[in-house]
Amino acid sequence: QPHLVESGGGLVQPGGSLTLTCTSSGHRLNYYAIGWFRQVPGREREGVTCMSSSGARTQYADSVKGRFTVSKDRDRDIVTLQMNNLESEDTGTYYCAAVDAVQYNSMYCRPNLYHYWGQGTEVTVSS
Repeated sequence: QPHLVESGGGLVQPGGSLTLTCTSSGHRLNYYAIGWFRQVPGREREGVTCMSSSGARTQYADSVKGRFTVSKDRDRDIVTLQMNNLESEDTGTYYCAAVDAVQYNSMYCRPNLYHYWGQGTEVTVSS
């Protein structure tokens, strides 16, 4: 199974950018569909973006469309979440999650559909 590790979080001003990466110390990410989720205290974890194992299919939350881009580097076995034009509402803990490729759901990007989780990386958007 994959052992997911997120990195790249930090403090950024509104309008700024951050790049989050997800890597695996276990099975290669190429075998899995990958999702990025975020959570703030007191609120449910929500889907930000999900991507099929091939990268051919992606889903984005309406709140991040046009600002966030998910991509996979198959050679380096890294999944990247490029976040641009960040807003204060993007603040939260961001988690990378994976599910076996054949279980990818192209209709829904929901936490309960993903089985393997990283520990999360903090993103704070504040002036």
